[in-house]
Amino acid sequence: MALETGVPAPEVTALNQDGDEVSPAFDETAVVYFYPRDGTPGCTLEAREFEADIESFRRAGVTVYGVSTDDVDSHREFADEEGLTFDLLADPDGAVADAFGVETRDDFVDRVTFVLADGEVQAVLDADDMRPEGHAADVLEAVRRVEE
Repeated sequence: MALETGVPAPEVTALNQDGDEVSPAFDETAVVYFYPRDGTPGCTLEAREFEADIESFRRAGVTVYGVSTDDVDSHREFADEEGLTFDLLADPDGAVADAFGVETRDDFVDRVTFVLADGEVQAVLDADDMRPEGHAADVLEAVRRVEE
């Protein structure tokens, strides 16, 4: 079961699309969105929309991380093809998903997004609450509500 609002943010470490080790502290506001697979239609749309809004997230002091069970090479190719400027975290063994309580089935993670700040989960948007189209805007609105 996915982490709920108010619980401490997990400590995670993963490689990004450049092969760099990333260990987000989650003291500052961050968005961690889990998506099933690089290059699929819904996941591509979702990534494009996060990229289109990335400057709005950055102006708000928010770091965005995309996470799937794809490996570093797949993430690198996906980021290059789509011009993504935020970190995609490779989670081929599902350790990051496990830390967030996100289920994996047949090497695909469930679609769920977390807003984290001050070391804890501030908001959770799960598959029942979202669709890839418009999701980044919904997350930006959730971030704004958290920061009020």
